Amino acid sequence: MFQASEIQRLIEQGLACDTVIIEGDDGVHFSGIVVSAEFEGKMRVRQHQAVYATLGSLMGNEIHALQLTTYTPAQWAELQKTL
Repeated sequence: MFQASEIQRLIEQGLACDTVIIEGDDGVHFSGIVVSAEFEGKMRVRQHQAVYATLGSLMGNEIHALQLTTYTPAQWAELQKTL
């Protein structure tokens, strides 16, 4: 079983991120928010693929599911204004 903190560490290690928030308490199903300038100009599917690439073979094996919401820094800043 995996810890959310380990998934967060792997994403931060593999992708230049401003913010990574990963949650999940059953060890196999997780959700998260990832904010990265590397997402600029990329379609959402490409953004998610970039995050999944940081986790490699763990996806679909040790990590059964990871529901992602991805943002560019500008999108994240706009969202924070509404909260």
